Amino acid sequence: MAPDGMNFTLGVEEEFVLLDPLDGSVALRAPDLLENLAAETDVTGELMRFQIETATGICHGLDEVRSDLTRLRQMVAAAAEADGCLMVAAGVPPGDLRGDALMPEPRYRRLAQAFPDLIDEAGTCACHVHVGLPSRDVGARVLAGLRPWLAPLLAISVNSPVEHGTDSGWSSRRFPLWDRWPTARPPDEWPGAAAYDRSIREALRHGAALDTAGVYFYARLSPRHPTVEVRIADVCLAVDDAVLLAALVRGLVATCVRTAILPRARGPRIATALTAAARRGLDGPGIDVFTGEEADQRDLLGELVDFIRPALDAAGDTEDVERGLDSLFEHGTGAARQRRLLAEAASPGEFAADLAHATMNVPTR
Repeated sequence: MAPDGMNFTLGVEEEFVLLDPLDGSVALRAPDLLENLAAETDVTGELMRFQIETATGICHGLDEVRSDLTRLRQMVAAAAEADGCLMVAAGVPPGDLRGDALMPEPRYRRLAQAFPDLIDEAGTCACHVHVGLPSRDVGARVLAGLRPWLAPLLAISVNSPVEHGTDSGWSSRRFPLWDRWPTARPPDEWPGAAAYDRSIREALRHGAALDTAGVYFYARLSPRHPTVEVRIADVCLAVDDAVLLAALVRGLVATCVRTAILPRARGPRIATALTAAARRGLDGPGIDVFTGEEADQRDLLGELVDFIRPALDAAGDTEDVERGLDSLFEHGTGAARQRRLLAEAASPGEFAADLAHATMNVPTR
């Protein structure tokens, strides 16, 4: 168990889509933006030439997270505007794809050769939350404890309903696309880091991933940092959504570290709950992974908050979480807001511009 005074540090990675302002199709401008932002080590490329990734520094509080996320969004959005495109927070490209979009790095080319049937729809955008931990053995235990709560985290972050200019019917279209990858699954209940590492080696040996970075568990031990990395969420439409997600993830991790006996759930129920969350977000029934019964998704989110409330109190995050939830319930998830913008937009270009404004928390029309 960790001491009550342990400071669980935070880091957040966000992936964004670049869009053409005229027709809302993807803009293959990431190499140019990266060249213009070469001095910024916290901005990197991703799999596709229409994607940009940012990463905060190591943060100790939610104010730091909010400040860093805002700064990074403003910097990349300004660079995109100067280059004649738009930066948008969306879990999948909302407009049409075009051209050879794959980034030229050798690793990405190898990935395309290994998974040719998956690569064309692999340009999805997520929000990854890292929480610092004292050891990888503690991290393995945390992964087991996170399993029952992955669906509520997805439900609050759904932000990819629009694909090829139309409503896909999913609140997170990203989830079923990402879920096709061989290692995209909930973490197992590993007894320690050694068992976790054996699972990674097996995935590599069987060709389910090219390398450790390509193991896409919904939550994993980071291959680069001494953290647990929770990867279930779409990139959030607004900074406040991402801050709420980060607070809930940190509260969950701290609770899993400090709780002697953690609740457990069966894999099939977790899978069904995740599909329900991806389909409907917070609007409609979810699945209670402990009973297998349908339940209101907001009630399930309330159970998560109750479970982690002592950790939120200890970190001083309770008021931030309550404000974030109030805003989420008032304005809806990113998916709900995207759908409203799509209904109101007169053209694909206008929809892309409205999404770009929403990404920067700028009111539209």
